[in-house]
Amino acid sequence: MTEKSLNASSFSINKVETQPGVAARLLPGWLRNWRTPDVLLRLISPVVLLLLWELASELGWIPPRIIAAPSQIGGTLWAMIVSGELGRHLLVSLQRALFGLSIGVSIGVVAALITGLSKRGEVILDSPMQMLRTIPSLALVPLFILWFGIGEFTKIALIVTGTTFPVYLNLFAGIRNIDPKLIEAANTLGLNRRELIWHVILPGSLPSFFVGLRYSLGISWLALVFVEQINTTAGIGYLASDARDFMRTDVIVICLLIYSVLGLLIDGLIRTLERFALAWRPSFVRN
Repeated sequence: MTEKSLNASSFSINKVETQPGVAARLLPGWLRNWRTPDVLLRLISPVVLLLLWELASELGWIPPRIIAAPSQIGGTLWAMIVSGELGRHLLVSLQRALFGLSIGVSIGVVAALITGLSKRGEVILDSPMQMLRTIPSLALVPLFILWFGIGEFTKIALIVTGTTFPVYLNLFAGIRNIDPKLIEAANTLGLNRRELIWHVILPGSLPSFFVGLRYSLGISWLALVFVEQINTTAGIGYLASDARDFMRTDVIVICLLIYSVLGLLIDGLIRTLERFALAWRPSFVRN
Protein backbone atom coordinates (compact mmCIF):
# COMPACT_ATOMS: atom_id res chain seq x y z
CA MET A 1 0.00 0.00 0.00
CA THR A 2 1.40 3.36 -0.99
CA GLU A 3 2.01 6.21 1.44
CA LYS A 4 -0.75 8.18 -0.24
CA SER A 5 -3.31 5.41 0.35
CA LEU A 6 -2.17 5.05 3.98
CA ASN A 7 -2.68 8.76 4.58
CA ALA A 8 -6.12 8.59 2.98
CA SER A 9 -7.10 5.63 5.17
CA SER A 10 -5.82 7.37 8.28
CA PHE A 11 -7.75 10.51 7.37
CA SER A 12 -10.97 8.55 6.83
CA ILE A 13 -10.59 6.75 10.18
CA ASN A 14 -9.96 10.02 12.03
CA LYS A 15 -12.94 11.55 10.29
CA VAL A 16 -15.20 8.71 11.44
CA GLU A 17 -13.88 8.90 15.01
CA THR A 18 -14.48 12.64 15.23
CA GLN A 19 -18.00 12.52 13.92
CA PRO A 20 -20.43 13.61 16.65
CA GLY A 21 -22.23 10.78 18.38
CA VAL A 22 -19.89 7.98 17.27
CA ALA A 23 -18.13 7.72 20.63
CA ALA A 24 -21.45 7.96 22.46
CA ARG A 25 -22.88 5.06 20.44
CA LEU A 26 -19.96 2.89 21.50
CA LEU A 27 -20.87 3.30 25.18
CA PRO A 28 -23.28 0.95 27.00
CA GLY A 29 -26.91 2.00 27.05
CA TRP A 30 -27.01 2.60 30.81
CA LEU A 31 -23.93 4.82 30.59
CA ARG A 32 -25.29 6.85 27.68
CA ASN A 33 -28.49 7.53 29.60
CA TRP A 34 -26.72 8.29 32.88
CA ARG A 35 -27.70 11.57 34.50
CA THR A 36 -26.05 12.72 37.70
CA PRO A 37 -28.72 13.06 40.45
CA ASP A 38 -29.34 16.57 41.70
CA VAL A 39 -28.61 15.41 45.25
CA LEU A 40 -25.04 14.47 44.31
CA LEU A 41 -24.52 17.75 42.47
CA ARG A 42 -25.66 19.65 45.54
CA LEU A 43 -23.20 17.73 47.72
CA ILE A 44 -20.14 18.59 45.65
CA SER A 45 -19.53 22.09 47.00
CA PRO A 46 -20.15 21.20 50.70
CA VAL A 47 -17.79 18.21 50.45
CA VAL A 48 -15.08 20.29 48.80
CA LEU A 49 -15.51 22.95 51.49
CA LEU A 50 -15.18 20.35 54.26
CA LEU A 51 -12.02 18.93 52.67
CA LEU A 52 -10.45 22.38 52.41
CA TRP A 53 -11.47 23.11 56.00
CA GLU A 54 -9.90 19.86 57.24
CA LEU A 55 -6.72 20.50 55.26
CA ALA A 56 -6.38 24.03 56.60
CA SER A 57 -6.86 22.74 60.15
CA GLU A 58 -4.25 20.00 59.69
CA LEU A 59 -1.75 22.52 58.33
CA GLY A 60 -2.36 24.84 61.28
CA TRP A 61 -3.84 27.64 59.21
CA ILE A 62 -7.05 27.52 61.27
CA PRO A 63 -6.27 27.20 65.00
CA PRO A 64 -8.66 25.11 67.15
CA ARG A 65 -9.48 28.17 69.25
CA ILE A 66 -10.95 29.76 66.11
CA ILE A 67 -12.88 26.71 64.96
CA ALA A 68 -12.29 22.98 65.34
CA ALA A 69 -11.51 20.67 62.43
CA PRO A 70 -14.39 18.69 60.87
CA SER A 71 -12.84 15.43 62.06
CA GLN A 72 -12.76 16.69 65.64
CA ILE A 73 -16.35 17.94 65.38
CA GLY A 74 -17.45 14.56 64.02
CA GLY A 75 -15.69 12.71 66.83
CA THR A 76 -17.24 14.92 69.48
CA LEU A 77 -20.69 14.55 67.90
CA TRP A 78 -20.41 10.77 67.92
CA ALA A 79 -19.26 10.73 71.54
CA MET A 80 -22.19 12.93 72.59
CA ILE A 81 -24.65 10.70 70.73
CA VAL A 82 -23.28 7.50 72.23
CA SER A 83 -23.26 8.89 75.77
CA GLY A 84 -26.88 10.10 75.40
CA GLU A 85 -25.93 13.65 76.36
CA LEU A 86 -26.99 15.13 73.04
CA GLY A 87 -30.35 13.35 73.03
CA ARG A 88 -31.19 14.56 76.52
CA HIS A 89 -30.46 18.20 75.74
CA LEU A 90 -32.16 17.94 72.36
CA LEU A 91 -35.37 16.63 73.89
CA VAL A 92 -35.51 19.54 76.35
CA SER A 93 -35.01 22.10 73.56
CA LEU A 94 -37.67 20.52 71.36
CA GLN A 95 -40.18 20.55 74.18
CA ARG A 96 -39.56 24.24 74.86
CA ALA A 97 -39.67 25.28 71.20
CA LEU A 98 -42.74 23.26 70.21
CA PHE A 99 -44.68 24.12 73.37
CA GLY A 100 -44.04 27.83 72.97
CA LEU A 101 -44.72 27.66 69.23
CA SER A 102 -48.05 25.88 69.71
CA ILE A 103 -49.24 28.44 72.26
CA GLY A 104 -48.07 31.39 70.16
CA VAL A 105 -49.69 30.04 66.98
CA SER A 106 -52.96 29.38 68.81
CA ILE A 107 -53.08 32.93 70.17
CA GLY A 108 -52.21 34.36 66.76
CA VAL A 109 -54.92 32.35 65.01
CA VAL A 110 -57.64 33.28 67.50
CA ALA A 111 -56.69 36.98 67.39
CA ALA A 112 -56.58 36.97 63.57
CA LEU A 113 -60.01 35.34 63.34
CA ILE A 114 -61.49 37.91 65.71
CA THR A 115 -60.02 40.92 63.94
CA GLY A 116 -60.28 39.52 60.41
CA LEU A 117 -63.90 38.39 60.58
CA SER A 118 -65.30 41.27 62.61
CA LYS A 119 -64.92 45.01 62.10
CA ARG A 120 -65.65 45.59 65.76
CA GLY A 121 -63.06 43.00 66.70
CA GLU A 122 -60.50 44.80 64.56
CA VAL A 123 -61.25 48.10 66.27
CA ILE A 124 -60.91 46.57 69.74
CA LEU A 125 -58.00 44.14 69.30
CA ASP A 126 -55.85 45.17 66.35
CA SER A 127 -54.37 48.31 67.93
CA PRO A 128 -53.06 46.51 71.06
CA MET A 129 -51.66 43.72 68.88
CA GLN A 130 -49.84 46.21 66.68
CA MET A 131 -48.42 47.99 69.73
CA LEU A 132 -47.17 44.74 71.26
CA ARG A 133 -45.75 43.66 67.91
CA THR A 134 -43.38 46.60 67.80
CA ILE A 135 -41.85 45.77 71.20
CA PRO A 136 -38.72 43.59 70.78
CA SER A 137 -39.13 40.28 72.58
CA LEU A 138 -35.71 40.59 74.22
CA ALA A 139 -36.75 43.94 75.74
CA LEU A 140 -39.38 42.07 77.74
CA VAL A 141 -36.82 39.82 79.44
CA PRO A 142 -36.25 42.01 82.55
CA LEU A 143 -39.99 42.48 83.03
CA PHE A 144 -40.76 38.80 82.59
CA ILE A 145 -38.05 37.86 85.07
CA LEU A 146 -39.55 40.25 87.63
CA TRP A 147 -43.04 38.86 87.02
CA PHE A 148 -42.40 35.15 86.61
CA GLY A 149 -38.88 34.56 87.90
CA ILE A 150 -36.21 32.73 85.91
CA GLY A 151 -37.94 29.38 85.56
CA GLU A 152 -39.41 27.59 82.57
CA PHE A 153 -42.48 29.83 82.42
CA THR A 154 -40.37 32.85 81.47
CA LYS A 155 -38.62 30.93 78.71
CA ILE A 156 -41.89 29.67 77.24
CA ALA A 157 -43.47 33.13 77.52
CA LEU A 158 -40.63 34.69 75.51
CA ILE A 159 -41.04 32.10 72.74
CA VAL A 160 -44.81 32.68 72.73
CA THR A 161 -44.29 36.43 72.44
CA GLY A 162 -42.05 36.02 69.41
CA THR A 163 -44.18 33.48 67.55
CA THR A 164 -47.64 35.02 67.95
CA PHE A 165 -47.41 38.00 65.64
CA PRO A 166 -46.18 36.45 62.35
CA VAL A 167 -49.18 34.12 62.36
CA TYR A 168 -51.53 36.94 63.37
CA LEU A 169 -50.38 39.37 60.67
CA ASN A 170 -50.33 36.86 57.82
CA LEU A 171 -53.63 35.20 58.68
CA PHE A 172 -55.33 38.58 59.17
CA ALA A 173 -54.07 39.69 55.74
CA GLY A 174 -55.16 36.38 54.20
CA ILE A 175 -58.71 36.76 55.56
CA ARG A 176 -59.05 40.35 54.42
CA ASN A 177 -57.60 39.66 50.97
CA ILE A 178 -60.09 36.99 49.96
CA ASP A 179 -61.22 37.52 46.37
CA PRO A 180 -64.54 39.47 46.49
CA LYS A 181 -65.77 37.42 43.53
CA LEU A 182 -65.62 34.28 45.67
CA ILE A 183 -67.71 35.93 48.37
CA GLU A 184 -70.18 37.17 45.78
CA ALA A 185 -70.46 33.68 44.30
CA ALA A 186 -71.01 32.19 47.77
CA ASN A 187 -73.79 34.70 48.47
CA THR A 188 -75.34 33.86 45.13
CA LEU A 189 -75.37 30.18 46.10
CA GLY A 190 -77.19 31.06 49.31
CA LEU A 191 -74.43 30.32 51.83
CA ASN A 192 -75.00 31.84 55.25
CA ARG A 193 -72.22 33.57 57.19
CA ARG A 194 -71.08 30.43 58.97
CA GLU A 195 -70.90 28.44 55.74
CA LEU A 196 -69.17 31.35 54.02
CA ILE A 197 -66.45 31.40 56.68
CA TRP A 198 -66.00 27.62 56.72
CA HIS A 199 -66.09 26.91 52.97
CA VAL A 200 -64.64 30.10 51.46
CA ILE A 201 -62.76 32.40 53.85
CA LEU A 202 -60.82 29.86 55.92
CA PRO A 203 -59.64 27.73 52.94
CA GLY A 204 -58.72 30.89 51.04
CA SER A 205 -56.61 32.20 53.93
CA LEU A 206 -54.70 28.94 54.51
CA PRO A 207 -51.75 29.92 52.24
CA SER A 208 -51.17 33.05 54.30
CA PHE A 209 -51.47 31.04 57.50
CA PHE A 210 -48.71 28.64 56.43
CA VAL A 211 -46.46 31.56 55.51
CA GLY A 212 -46.93 32.97 59.01
CA LEU A 213 -46.37 29.55 60.54
CA ARG A 214 -43.01 29.19 58.81
CA TYR A 215 -41.96 32.64 59.98
CA SER A 216 -43.00 31.74 63.52
CA LEU A 217 -40.98 28.56 63.34
CA GLY A 218 -37.82 30.51 62.52
CA ILE A 219 -38.46 32.97 65.30
CA SER A 220 -39.05 30.15 67.79
CA TRP A 221 -35.53 28.85 67.14
CA LEU A 222 -34.05 32.34 67.50
CA ALA A 223 -35.86 32.84 70.78
CA LEU A 224 -34.80 29.38 71.95
CA VAL A 225 -31.11 30.24 71.48
CA PHE A 226 -31.52 33.19 73.83
CA VAL A 227 -33.85 31.77 76.47
CA GLU A 228 -31.72 28.67 76.96
CA GLN A 229 -28.93 30.86 78.23
CA ILE A 230 -31.06 32.21 81.10
CA ASN A 231 -30.42 30.06 84.17
CA THR A 232 -30.73 26.71 82.40
CA THR A 233 -29.15 23.35 83.12
CA ALA A 234 -30.30 21.56 79.97
CA GLY A 235 -30.93 22.31 76.32
CA ILE A 236 -28.90 22.94 73.18
CA GLY A 237 -28.51 26.60 74.12
CA TYR A 238 -27.12 25.57 77.49
CA LEU A 239 -24.60 23.31 75.74
CA ALA A 240 -23.46 26.21 73.53
CA SER A 241 -23.18 28.57 76.51
CA ASP A 242 -21.21 26.03 78.52
CA ALA A 243 -18.92 25.30 75.57
CA ARG A 244 -18.25 29.03 75.17
CA ASP A 245 -16.93 29.23 78.74
CA PHE A 246 -14.50 26.35 78.05
CA MET A 247 -13.64 27.50 74.48
CA ARG A 248 -15.02 24.26 72.98
CA THR A 249 -15.58 25.39 69.42
CA ASP A 250 -16.40 21.83 68.35
CA VAL A 251 -19.41 21.70 70.68
CA ILE A 252 -20.53 25.18 69.59
CA VAL A 253 -20.48 24.14 65.93
CA ILE A 254 -22.45 20.99 66.79
CA CYS A 255 -25.12 23.10 68.50
CA LEU A 256 -25.36 25.39 65.47
CA LEU A 257 -25.68 22.39 63.16
CA ILE A 258 -28.45 20.94 65.31
CA TYR A 259 -30.39 24.21 65.23
CA SER A 260 -30.10 24.42 61.44
CA VAL A 261 -30.93 20.76 60.76
CA LEU A 262 -33.92 20.76 63.12
CA GLY A 263 -35.21 23.98 61.60
CA LEU A 264 -34.87 22.49 58.12
CA LEU A 265 -36.64 19.26 59.09
CA ILE A 266 -39.56 20.99 60.80
CA ASP A 267 -39.87 23.45 57.93
CA GLY A 268 -39.99 20.48 55.56
CA LEU A 269 -42.74 18.96 57.68
CA ILE A 270 -44.76 22.17 57.50
CA ARG A 271 -44.28 22.35 53.73
CA THR A 272 -45.53 18.77 53.43
CA LEU A 273 -48.62 19.63 55.49
CA GLU A 274 -49.11 22.69 53.31
CA ARG A 275 -49.07 20.59 50.13
CA PHE A 276 -51.70 18.23 51.53
CA ALA A 277 -53.87 21.02 52.93
CA LEU A 278 -53.67 23.07 49.73
CA ALA A 279 -53.94 20.22 47.24
CA TRP A 280 -56.89 22.04 45.67
CA ARG A 281 -54.78 25.09 44.82
CA PRO A 282 -53.44 25.19 41.24
CA SER A 283 -49.72 25.71 40.88
CA PHE A 284 -47.68 27.20 38.05
CA VAL A 285 -44.52 25.34 39.14
CA ARG A 286 -43.55 22.45 36.86
CA ASN A 287 -40.88 19.78 37.22
